[in-house]
This record gives sequence, C-alpha cells and structure tokens, in this order.
Amino acid sequence: MRGTNLKIALIVLLTVGFYTLVANVIPQVESEVPRELTLGPGVTPEELVAAGEGVYHGPGGCEVCHGLGTRAPRLLTAEGALGLIGARCGLRVGGQDCKAYLYESLVKPQAYLVAGYEPIMPDMSRQLSPAQIWAVVAFLQAQGGEVTVTTDDLGGALAPGAAAGGAPAAGAAAPLSATMDPIEIMRGLGCFACHVFRGEGGPIGPELMKIGAARNVEYLRESILKPDATIAAGFERFAGLMPKDFGQKMTAAQLDTLVHFLANQR
Repeated sequence: MRGTNLKIALIVLLTVGFYTLVANVIPQVESEVPRELTLGPGVTPEELVAAGEGVYHGPGGCEVCHGLGTRAPRLLTAEGALGLIGARCGLRVGGQDCKAYLYESLVKPQAYLVAGYEPIMPDMSRQLSPAQIWAVVAFLQAQGGEVTVTTDDLGGALAPGAAAGGAPAAGAAAPLSATMDPIEIMRGLGCFACHVFRGEGGPIGPELMKIGAARNVEYLRESILKPDATIAAGFERFAGLMPKDFGQKMTAAQLDTLVHFLANQR
C-alpha cells in the first residue's frame, strides 16, 4: 500500500511540475491593450503631444511602416533635405497647412501619395477615435514644427468636465485593460494597421476574415508570438514588419482567446 501511495504522489508531483513549466512558458505579462483616450477641455499642447506619442507607438501601429522608410515615409527622422515631418508637412500639398495635411493623411490616406510609396495605408478613423487622431497630429507636428492642434479641433472628442491633466496616452503608459473581447484586443494591439477584418484595416498582411480555413491554432499562435517564423505566401515583401512583442502585451488568456477566435474565422 505504501508503495502505491508513493507512486501516486510521484505521478501527482510530475503532473504539477509539467503544467507549472507550461504555464511559465506561456506569456503571463499583464495586458497593455489600451482604453479609450480621454482629453479634458483644458488639455495643453504638451499633453496632446504626449498622448499622441502613446498612440503612435501603441494602437496606431504607425512604426510598422513609417519606422523603416522603405514602405512609407519616415516620420520621426528627416527625409532627405525636407527635415522632420513637422517641418515638411506644410510643403506637401499646395494650399494645405501642416495640420490639415496630417489630418487628411490619417483619415483619407489615398488623397495624396508621396512619390515612391505604395497606397497601403488604411483609413485610421476606422481604428482610432477622433481624440486619438488629433493627438497623433499634434505629436507629428511637434517633430520639427509648431503644434497648432487646439480644443476647437478636438470638438466632440473632448470629455466634458474631465481634468486638464487627465489625458492618458493610449499605449504603453495607458492603464492596463483585461478585455477578453478579441476585436478589442486586436484594436488595442494595432492589428488593423496591417490586417483587414470585416472591412476594417489595411492590406499589408493576410486578411483575417477566413484565416481559420487555412491556418490551425498552432500556426496562428506561432504567427503572433514569432511572426518571422513563417511568412505567408504573397507577403514576403512585408517580412519583418509585424511587431515581435505581442507575447508581452497580452495575458496568456487573452492570447488563447485571440488565437481560437481567429481559428474559427472560416
């Protein structure tokens, strides 16, 4: 009897040890999926710029294309002799000042294309709120230029009665969210900057509407955690663009929810 009990205890310990190892391998870091950006009536240019920086590096997914300078113009470094984006934005389209040009570039990206680049940018109003868009405009203006975005531009995007200092940047500095809604997880991670889903997003990566018909759970999980492991046919020119830190931006439960949601899109 004693020998049997020892065997059972050993099996239990090995089982617990195995699942503990598995749990440590799966990402467990708290989610950085951002909440809605809230700007108070007294928001300052500095707060707008800080909020816009969070959106740019976070849910906007702007770095995916604009950080390389090969598929879209560089925005945070000089481009040729034209200088930073805040200095050159007012020179792109005749009769359009910097603020108008940047705003149109975000919500009507096909209206004007910089020579040498493809029309791959999506309408950002489909994934960003008006407050987020104007915050990004302010952030880009600040790169070598003057910030002219005001509360008049924000208009209905302002939260009545919100404190002037209460403008959390949507990005790494934003309060953490525990959302388990796969659509919100994708929006928060900026997936729609490159992937089309239900008419939302851009054509840089594979469309997600029927991704589950061709890809299983294991493939999808690896594609999220190790995006360069396998490049989908036809998208080789975009290799290296997908962020490699999604495993640190979701809890294991969020990752599992997202993977199974995509696997069921058929």
